[in-house]
Amino acid sequence: MVFAKADFPWWIAGGYAIELAVGRELRAHGDLDVLVLRRDQALVHELLADWDLHVADPPGQGELRPWRPGEVLRPPLHDIWCRRTSKAPWSVQLMLDEAEGTQWVSRRTPQIRLPIDKLGWTSEAGIPYLAPEVQLFYKAKATRDKDETDFEAVLPLLDAPARAWLADAIKVIAPGHPWIRRLLPVSRT
Repeated sequence: MVFAKADFPWWIAGGYAIELAVGRELRAHGDLDVLVLRRDQALVHELLADWDLHVADPPGQGELRPWRPGEVLRPPLHDIWCRRTSKAPWSVQLMLDEAEGTQWVSRRTPQIRLPIDKLGWTSEAGIPYLAPEVQLFYKAKATRDKDETDFEAVLPLLDAPARAWLADAIKVIAPGHPWIRRLLPVSRT
């Protein structure tokens, strides 16, 4: 993988991050999601200099335009589609996220934070991936069937602090989300 040569933090994201956490394949994937910090975008562009890179502008609207060398992407731009050549299929989706000092800051809302060193886990093969609670936070915004599958698969791996963090984070973006009650301990009165 090209990111193995990176000298900046990066994490496998999306469904593959969940699969790395649970240690088994859950479904087929169309591409590989990778999260990097916005402050490292020039290093990312340099690492992928021989790739065909396009930014979704505006995000979520399906419009892709070339990401030019030296171009600094500012919020709300955060989604970069990558392929080895202009004729190859899209194979990597990069997501830029925010950081302040040693803190990761969610691009969705600055209330949601974690120390960068707690943002991910590392697989037995040395591959960094988003901590399951962080990946589930992203999946909670607009839950699909595959997200429910991921939640069910990884829920048993989440310790009490991870569950509490995720429940608190989801309350900020989706206060009535059904995952919240599944994450919180049952009180006995």
